Amino acid sequence: MYSDIFKLISEYDKIILARHVGVDPDAMASTMALKDSILLTFPEKKVYSVGSGSNRFVYFGKLDKVDDMKDALLIVLDTPDVKRIDGIEIDNFSKIIKIDHHPFVEKFGDIEYIDDTASSASELVLELINETDLLMDKNIASKLYLGIVSDTNRFMFNNSTGDTFRKIAKLIEDYKLEIDKLYEPLYLRPISEVRLEGYVGLHLELTENGVAYIKLTKEILDEFSVDAAAPGNMINNFNYINEAIVWVFFTEDTKNNNIRVSARSRGPIINTTLANFNGGGHKYASGARLMKMEDAENVIKALDELCLEYKKNIESGDTIENK
Repeated sequence: MYSDIFKLISEYDKIILARHVGVDPDAMASTMALKDSILLTFPEKKVYSVGSGSNRFVYFGKLDKVDDMKDALLIVLDTPDVKRIDGIEIDNFSKIIKIDHHPFVEKFGDIEYIDDTASSASELVLELINETDLLMDKNIASKLYLGIVSDTNRFMFNNSTGDTFRKIAKLIEDYKLEIDKLYEPLYLRPISEVRLEGYVGLHLELTENGVAYIKLTKEILDEFSVDAAAPGNMINNFNYINEAIVWVFFTEDTKNNNIRVSARSRGPIINTTLANFNGGGHKYASGARLMKMEDAENVIKALDELCLEYKKNIESGDTIENK
């Protein structure tokens, strides 16, 4: 698998890297790190990372605008299905590589490197570099470290395995990473986002069966001078609400004319439920896109029913996961 990916990369002079809509640190880190690694290994190649950006993640590097994608290789990272690829029509490419750590949804790559036991797409890129002749430097290592840290929520999620820790330890030792300085851009926030988080805490609503939710309209976002990406960046901070086993934010995104749905769970498997609402993701961390805020009620109802089923299973001693 690794050698096949490296061979295809070496054969193309132009390479486009893409990832999922609603960019997060792992998606940015994995694509930008792989771009830098390819350019470090093959300086003569033209390599571009595309998609809609976020001011929050500018420290990962500058995204590219590409008009001519003819005769290019497409590498899609951190994305399980075509509908969630940001800014790319895959029919424009003769060869596609998929690198992903989500549960399998659909095949669209000529080579598909999928491992849903991996902590992150960044961990898969790290593994690819380690197993091939792709080069790495401190800059690339730093990006991969941040991608892994972000998608494991500082190693608090159960996707952090012993293998993950071994890879991270080697990365820190080999490239003398100063992790305290690396954390600053990832976790420093403007006061506007801190105030929005306080607003969310005060206005979360709770269903009978343990779904905490909030609807954030454009007017609310404007009041706090934040963009539509801000709520999704803070959702993991609500992980330990005693009364909630699932929590979900609905955020109006006027730029893309939809409603962003960010959801997390401490038990029920939510990705299959959100797949019914133009979404998906991991078992306990998923997202979706709705056409209008009124549709949020259907999502809340479905998640509440899921939580009820989960609690019944717990009470019966059947399983710790919903069936």
